[in-house]
Amino acid sequence: MTSWKESVRLWPRGIAFGWLAESEYSRRVTRLCLYRLRRMTNSAGTTPPIVNPGWNSSEHLCAHIANAARPCRSGRVNRSITLKMFRLSSLTDGNDHIGFQNHEGTEAARTLGMNPNRDLRATCIIALALVALTLKLAIAYNTIGTNDAVVFYGFAKVLSQHSLEWTYQHSRYFNHPPLTAYYLRGIYALTEQRWCQDIGIHFPFLLRLPGIIADFLVVVVLLRMSKTDLRIPTWALALFALSPVSLMVSGFHGNTDPVMVLLLVCAVWMCLRNRPALAGLFFALSCQIKIVPLLFLPAFVFFWLSQNRSREFLITGAITTCFLWWEPLLNFPVLFAKNVLAYGSYWGIWGITYLFRLTGLTEFSRLSFFDLEPAQNIVISLLKVMIVAAALWIAWRNRQARGPAFVQSLAYTWLVFFVFAPGVCPQYLIWLAPFILILSPTFYSCMLVASSAFLFVFYNITSGGLPWSVAISTDEVRELWAPWSLLPWAVLVLGFITLWRRHRRHAVFPPLRLRNAYRRWRPRLGLTCVRSTQFSG
Repeated sequence: MTSWKESVRLWPRGIAFGWLAESEYSRRVTRLCLYRLRRMTNSAGTTPPIVNPGWNSSEHLCAHIANAARPCRSGRVNRSITLKMFRLSSLTDGNDHIGFQNHEGTEAARTLGMNPNRDLRATCIIALALVALTLKLAIAYNTIGTNDAVVFYGFAKVLSQHSLEWTYQHSRYFNHPPLTAYYLRGIYALTEQRWCQDIGIHFPFLLRLPGIIADFLVVVVLLRMSKTDLRIPTWALALFALSPVSLMVSGFHGNTDPVMVLLLVCAVWMCLRNRPALAGLFFALSCQIKIVPLLFLPAFVFFWLSQNRSREFLITGAITTCFLWWEPLLNFPVLFAKNVLAYGSYWGIWGITYLFRLTGLTEFSRLSFFDLEPAQNIVISLLKVMIVAAALWIAWRNRQARGPAFVQSLAYTWLVFFVFAPGVCPQYLIWLAPFILILSPTFYSCMLVASSAFLFVFYNITSGGLPWSVAISTDEVRELWAPWSLLPWAVLVLGFITLWRRHRRHAVFPPLRLRNAYRRWRPRLGLTCVRSTQFSG
C-alpha cells in the first residue's frame, strides 16, 4: 500500500493542502484526501512502510491525520478549522515526532484563537468596553435621566402600593411586561432603605444599572461570536464598544432597552452554537423586557424548523413565557393585551408619520400614542401590517440560512421595522446596532454618526443645555428636536436601499421567480398551457 507521504508527493504541485487549501478547488481536494485517508486507515492489518529514516513509522502521522479527518465526517466543525488541520499535516514532511507535536500545538492554538494577536485584540476591545462601562456608571450616578426615569419611579411607587392589575387599569402609559414591573418594585423597595440612601444609591441609578452591564456583556458576546462564527473588524468592534449612542442611552436616558438587546443577541448566539433550548430561553426572556422581539419569532421558528429541532426551542420559550406571564394571562388577559401587546409608540416623531404630520392636515396633527384620529389609526394599521408581512417573508425566504446569513436576515427585519415604524422613541436606536454591525460595519458607522447627532440634540434640548442632569420632553419641546429624527431615518432608508440592491440575489432577498413557480405548480393544479398565437392580417 502507498504510504501517506508518498501519496502527498504524488499529488500535483507537491504539498497539496498547503497550496490548495485557500484556492477555489479546496473542497474537491479535501474530499479526495479524505477518501485516501479512509482507504489507508481502514486497511486492517496493514502497516505503512517506513519512507524516511528520520521517522520510526508513518503510523504517527496517519493517526493525527485520521483524528483531523474525524470532525470533517461529523459535519459539526468549521471548515476553516479542518483546512488548518490538513495544512498542518502537509507541512510536517521531514520533521521528527517531537517537532510534529510542537507544530501541532502551535497550529491548534492558532485555530482556537489563542495566538498573541487575537489575545491582544480581545484585550483591547474588553478594555474599551470597561472604559465605556465606567463612564456610564459615572453618568448614571450623578444624573437623574429623562422623564422616563421619573415616570418609572412613579410606576414603582404605584406597583408597591397596589397590584399589577391596578397599575395596568389606571395608567395607559404603563405598557411593560410583568418582569419589568417586578424589577421596578424591587429596586423601589431597595432605595427606600436607609443604608442605600446613605451611600447615595438612588432609584434612577439602579434603573440604569442593568442596561449598563448589558452593554458590556453585548460586547463580550459579539467578541466571542467574531472568534468562531462571524467576522467583525477590530475597528468596528472598538467603535461599538465606545458607541456614543450606547453612552447616552444606557448611561443617561433611563429605560430597559439595553437588557432586551442583550437577551436577543444571546438568543442569536445560541442559534449559531446550535443550542435550541437556550435560544428559546433567551428569546423568551427578551420578550419579558420589550414586546418587539416577537417580530423575530417567525425567523427563529423557521430557523429551527428547517433543522427539525423546533420542539426544544418552542417548549423552552413557552415554559419561560407562561411562568413569567401567568399572573396577567390568568387574571386580566384583555387588559394586558391592550396595554402591552397593542402598544404602537408615539405618532408623529419618526419617519413616515412625521412626514404625515408635516402636511399640516388636522387628521394627522395629534402627537400621541392613544386617542388618535381615524386617519392616523388607518395609517398605523397599514404600516404594522407591512412590517409583519415583511418579517414573515424574510423569515420564510431565509429559513435555510445559517451563520452570518441568519444574522443578516434579522438585520434586514430590523431595517424594515425602523423604516416603516409608526413611531420610534430615541432610545430605540440601540435595538438594531449589533445586527447592523454584523450586516455592514460601514453602514453601522454611518448610522452611528447620524444617531449620535440626533440623540445629542435630543438630550441637549430636553435638558436645557449642558451639563445634563434631568431631561423632560414635552409637546412643545418635541417640535424642536423632532426634525432631527429625519437624519437617522434618512440614513436607514438609503442604507436599506443600497444593501438590498447589493444582496437581493443572495440569501437575504432572493428575487421572486413567479414564472418558475407557476410552471412548477401548474401540473398539480390541473392547468393547461395556453400559448399565445400571433395572427397576421
